[in-house]
Amino acid sequence: QVRLVESGGGLMQAGGSLRLSCAASRSIFSFKTMAWYRQAPGKQRELVASIADGGTTTYADSVKGRFIIARDNAKDTVSLLLNSLKPEDTGDYVCNAENWLGINYWGRGTLVTVSP
Repeated sequence: QVRLVESGGGLMQAGGSLRLSCAASRSIFSFKTMAWYRQAPGKQRELVASIADGGTTTYADSVKGRFIIARDNAKDTVSLLLNSLKPEDTGDYVCNAENWLGINYWGRGTLVTVSP
């Protein structure tokens, strides 16, 4: 079975940086898309950033220019560099991977808390 394990969450002050990582286990082929979602308290889960197998990226408007998503296809890992953190970035960050059959896998999340 495929499992996604996130790491790197924590408490940071506004303006700081944080790097999140997600590792997939027992993947035979590279995933079609890997992504990071987040859910802030009292809000719906939103797509933060995604990266396709070929390297094409998308970002939510709120993080564009501040966050960077990257992947290592050989290792089936995806990372998210969070720069210039804002309190609004606080949330549970969840790793997602979609395979070429359209099956989605989800991690359990890692908490990011940004204090003013």
